[in-house]
Amino acid sequence: MRIARVFAGLALAGLINVSLNAPLGAQVAGEANSGYRTEQQRKGLAAGLADPARDEKQKPGELIRAMGLQPGMTVADVGTGIGYMLPFLSRRAGPTGRVIAEDIFDDFLASAKQRAANLKLENVTFVKGTETDPKLPEAGVDIVLALDVYHHFDYPEKMLAAIHRSLKPGGKLVVVEYYKRQEAMPEGRALTHIRLDMPDLIKEIEANRFHLIAEQEHVPDSQYLLILRKN
Repeated sequence: MRIARVFAGLALAGLINVSLNAPLGAQVAGEANSGYRTEQQRKGLAAGLADPARDEKQKPGELIRAMGLQPGMTVADVGTGIGYMLPFLSRRAGPTGRVIAEDIFDDFLASAKQRAANLKLENVTFVKGTETDPKLPEAGVDIVLALDVYHHFDYPEKMLAAIHRSLKPGGKLVVVEYYKRQEAMPEGRALTHIRLDMPDLIKEIEANRFHLIAEQEHVPDSQYLLILRKN
């Protein structure tokens, strides 16, 4: 009991980070990741990820403007999947900029590489990350984009620590995430797939050495956009 009280006291004092709704080190995205466990499952999902109709809902042009990406910057697309955002990021970063596409699955990375090759995106490089670390260059990234992927983080504290290390001083983490609401995802999946609604997600990220500088609705009743700066 005494150890438990000491642990709680340290948490309240801000001397340690405690994930909301989950013990430290726990895998917290089991339901969200249940459809990604096999290559066959991921192949089935890839068609939706590459659907041209996605542009109308995802609004990539608006996202690029909101995140403040400028020519010459280095931007990382964490959880790139089949590389949906790569052409938009690549064009905005320009020939003097750099895009780092990261994923933990070889098949997704292969699809993203093929997409980049087909579109002749010469400023894109690829990195295979892990469940705890996207393996980005230390202090080498201006902006990290997490588009529809935060709810897939099994180890959010470890991922946030690794992202924090990768960002340059004053670098930004941009998160586009679903609300935890019935209508946010088809068939009410947000209620089981999404671990934290926006207020608690902000608290979790800010508890891991970031501070919120902007928030806005991205897709009405479905998704929001957060921009957080590295402390």
